[in-house]
Amino acid sequence: MSTVVLARKYRPRNFAQMVGQEHVVTALTHALTQDRLHHAYLFTGTRGIGKTTVSRILAKSLNCTGADGAGGVTAEPCGQCQACREIDADRYIDYIELDAASNRSIDEIRDLIERAAYKPGIGRFKVFMIDEAHQLTKDAFNALLKTLEEPPEYLKFVLATTDPEKMLPTVLSRCLQFNLRPMSPDTVRAHLAQVLAAEGVPHDEASLRLLGRAARGSMRDGLSLTDQAIAYGGGRLDEAVVRTMLGSVERGRARELVQALAARDGAAVLALVDALRQRGQSALGTLDELATLLQQAAVEQVAPGTLDAADPDSEEARAVAPLLAPDETQLLYSMALHGRAELALMPDEHAALAMVLLRFLAFPSDAAATREPRGVPLRAPAPPTSRASVAPIRPASAQTAPVAPPRAEVPAAAAASLAVAQQGQATPAAPAALGVHEPPAPPSSDGAPRALGDRWCALVQSLIERGSVTALVRELAWSSALIAIDEAVTPPVWRLAVEREALRQPLLAERLGAAITATGTEMKLELASGVPLDSPARRDAALRARRQAEAEAIIQADPVVRELLATFKGARIVPGSVKPA
Repeated sequence: MSTVVLARKYRPRNFAQMVGQEHVVTALTHALTQDRLHHAYLFTGTRGIGKTTVSRILAKSLNCTGADGAGGVTAEPCGQCQACREIDADRYIDYIELDAASNRSIDEIRDLIERAAYKPGIGRFKVFMIDEAHQLTKDAFNALLKTLEEPPEYLKFVLATTDPEKMLPTVLSRCLQFNLRPMSPDTVRAHLAQVLAAEGVPHDEASLRLLGRAARGSMRDGLSLTDQAIAYGGGRLDEAVVRTMLGSVERGRARELVQALAARDGAAVLALVDALRQRGQSALGTLDELATLLQQAAVEQVAPGTLDAADPDSEEARAVAPLLAPDETQLLYSMALHGRAELALMPDEHAALAMVLLRFLAFPSDAAATREPRGVPLRAPAPPTSRASVAPIRPASAQTAPVAPPRAEVPAAAAASLAVAQQGQATPAAPAALGVHEPPAPPSSDGAPRALGDRWCALVQSLIERGSVTALVRELAWSSALIAIDEAVTPPVWRLAVEREALRQPLLAERLGAAITATGTEMKLELASGVPLDSPARRDAALRARRQAEAEAIIQADPVVRELLATFKGARIVPGSVKPA
């Protein structure tokens, strides 16, 4: 015995059964009830959202005679009369469907126009439905225009298309247009739950969420995927079965990728991509899940607490929201979306996935240097000894070791690596003329402000070395300044000056306070708007600038370097090429 697929078995038979298209149902219902009928309708929208279904229900409404045979035009077709039953069975002689994808020439349209000259055989109205109407040729459209504009009173046209932009403006102006919207994953999920309950198929909520998202707004696709999942799972649906069938990636895997990217850990990213390859999980599914996670994380960042608490996936989004700055979230989301098109350009889709993800690491935000303190000591540097060297320029993110004091002696290889550029006549110049600048003045070292700065910098360095703070919490600690401690209350209140509004968040303050309390210091944090004059980040920047200036001064004063500059006319030291060793 053959079975009917779910997409056909549960196709709506009347407007009341339509799901997710209330705006279209309401307009058509009012038009039918008030007898304000148009002669031509155009239904637009993506595949599988009900264009043909609405056309059939409209045809039934126009031709329904009621169960007793005495009914007229109605917004609630009975489903029992000859017209209703035969339209549902696709054999009603006065309802003609033409697929323009395969019948697009002027000859088919001329045949349709000839049939339009004859009155309905058994019905009240003759309804011509042209599906994928945008595929008609220009000549076919032009041949249809006159009849479409002034059809006989017994004739109604219904056009359906997934691409209204390809329709002639002269055709669009003659039709009453309705845009059917893609359905939300929740709408698809709720309808699938009703269908599975009617079918008696056991299932879990996680599998329905996966199918709802995989449908991409199309109820027909959702029902087709459900049919496939029932067959794949042997008559039942559960998350593991549906995820395997769809090739989708667990939300936890996407979270791990975000964590590795936020930490700028390229090795971890590559390891996770390789693990996906080993498990046979789709690269496309990975980007889809990553984009969904980032979209929810962005919502949590701008409107905390608005994610659906009943959705277990929301917890993952709340967990990753603090890991990235809002602009980084948007950047990674955009890369995940645009990266989908790149996967097919390489024979190895997982290699393409790795490149899409590693691209994010090539564009660090301005805050990345602040968030990655790289273990630089927060105390004043030791006086320079006697060696310095010229080193190639390296990106800030690549410096992972503490910066050693500069050294004064220039090896021959280092001296030979001085960049030579012919820019007119040049003679040995003084250090100031060769680009040596004084380092920025260090923060004030007088009184209580300096003592608070020392205490805060030492504490932050300790937290970072132990790994107690990460991501935005670490950035908050690194870029803020301790400006006051109120010990008149219990526990004492520590007030931090924080310049960036994105960091002045109660959740970040709570997490940083918890990390400090874990060291044995009882306190409560308060975040105040202000410029942090003595933050760990400012001390680090001053230290780096001072070491850089010392190294450049040593190079500029070195006799070998000065001799090279004198020998090669027009030679110069490339700014920034000197790095403390």
